[in-house]
Amino acid sequence: MKLYIENFGCQMNVLDSQLIAGRLGRDGYEVTARQDEADVILFNTCSVREHAEERALSHAGVLKHLKRRRPDVIVGIVGCMAQNKQEEIFERLPHVQLVVGPRKLGAIPRLLREIQASGGRRIAVEETDEEYIDGAEVPARRSNDFQAYVKAMEGCNMSCTFCIVPTTRGPETSRPPEAILEEVRRLVGQGCVEVTLLGQTIDSYGHGLKPAIDLGGLLRRVHEVPGLRRLRFITSHPSFVRESLIEAMRELPRVCKYVHMPSQSGSDAVLQAMRRGYTVARYLALVDRLRERVPGVEIASDWIVGFPGETAQDFDRSVALMERVRFQNSYVFKYSARPGTPAAAVREDVSEEEKRRRNQVLLDMQERISREKNQGRVGQRLEVLVEGPSKTNPMRQTGRTETNLIVNFDAGRDLRGRFVTVEITEATALALYGLIAPGT
Repeated sequence: MKLYIENFGCQMNVLDSQLIAGRLGRDGYEVTARQDEADVILFNTCSVREHAEERALSHAGVLKHLKRRRPDVIVGIVGCMAQNKQEEIFERLPHVQLVVGPRKLGAIPRLLREIQASGGRRIAVEETDEEYIDGAEVPARRSNDFQAYVKAMEGCNMSCTFCIVPTTRGPETSRPPEAILEEVRRLVGQGCVEVTLLGQTIDSYGHGLKPAIDLGGLLRRVHEVPGLRRLRFITSHPSFVRESLIEAMRELPRVCKYVHMPSQSGSDAVLQAMRRGYTVARYLALVDRLRERVPGVEIASDWIVGFPGETAQDFDRSVALMERVRFQNSYVFKYSARPGTPAAAVREDVSEEEKRRRNQVLLDMQERISREKNQGRVGQRLEVLVEGPSKTNPMRQTGRTETNLIVNFDAGRDLRGRFVTVEITEATALALYGLIAPGT
């Protein structure tokens, strides 16, 4: 049996897809890159924005022709959109036979066997963990042996008015540190040198665990795993970046000095309407504390433009915040109302044209800032974990620094999985370019 799985969304979705492939691998499935030879086709979906849902529905929709030619092919939609839309998916796409939410991904092998035995449709969208799946239960099918995502927690307890994640992913649940450590040790034993701990609000890790532990404490324990070279974590919420985390970043050499900490807006009025739980002044104080206590730290952000009620003055404050902080990179999104969220009940008063304009203003500003910051790195020597050949130039190798900068360099050979020192000779807004430093 052959499995094709296509991923939409965040790093958590990427890991979930790897775990699904690993679980089905135990049932004898082989992963294929071709839909036309697959026996099972799964789309692991995202609901954060309407555009992501529509893309997934479109990709799944075209398979009705394949289903007519090969009736035995099973088409499934799993992940956040499955939890969000549930039975509606069957109504819109009659050829889909499987719908499974994030908390029930472990049920997929059983449900596939049921469909193969008796036909029909199966749906599993309960907000329970009886058939939960993580890396301790089954090894993930990763794209390489030297990097891995590890799920530290699942779900979210926040009440941001624009966000559907608490509905699709369920309430926050932290994995015990012993389970995480066991998984990391196994990964390192298999050749992994870089681990990224994942959570919707990763720095609230530890809620409900006994004995008490927070993200700073978890980083200290994982940091001691012999053979681990780099340790990352995403995504941070400004309300939960505690002193213990900052101290861990400052003191632990293998913890990467990079924080993805969405600001979402530079206006207190908009942040209050979003129920983000902090002010601009508090966010800036946190940025200043991170940069003072963790030399060399880089910070990334997410932004939403066109949120209901965002005035021109509110947007100008976002521009000012981006200029003040000078983020390493930013992900900018036009507001997309998510059904069932509090913000969806508020009349939108920012036109699509104005959303596009504001979106482009922030993108252009971030591009300028990134270019200026990267040009300041010309002449530096940076340690890079090589990820393999560049997608645009197979003769060139590409990798990332501990602060998540992309570095391309000529090597003449495949160095994937190795750490090399690169002397930076050129820079753009998106990447650095250089040569392997002599003697490395």
